[in-house]
Amino acid sequence: MAVLTDEQVDAALPDLNGWERRDGALRRSIKFPSFLDGIEAVRKVAAKAEEKDHHPDIDIRWRTVTFALVTHSEGGITEKDVAMAREIDQIVGSAAQ
Repeated sequence: MAVLTDEQVDAALPDLNGWERRDGALRRSIKFPSFLDGIEAVRKVAAKAEEKDHHPDIDIRWRTVTFALVTHSEGGITEKDVAMAREIDQIVGSAAQ
């Protein structure tokens, strides 16, 4: 799978809710109403990641969860990352504040 060019990533970003390209990855931080809401979202994302065999880096800070997507084996952002960002958007939906 080929690493996407900066232009390809930039073209995908408008369709991704709250995602940005930073430090070589797609990143989105989401503030949830409660700590447990954030943990539940992480659980659902983890299940989808296992199903897709493509796992985000996840950082949990109280009610704020940050997802980072990069295809480490390819050394950059690929279509797999864009697709997983869309999956995460569907999972978190309106749960985020």
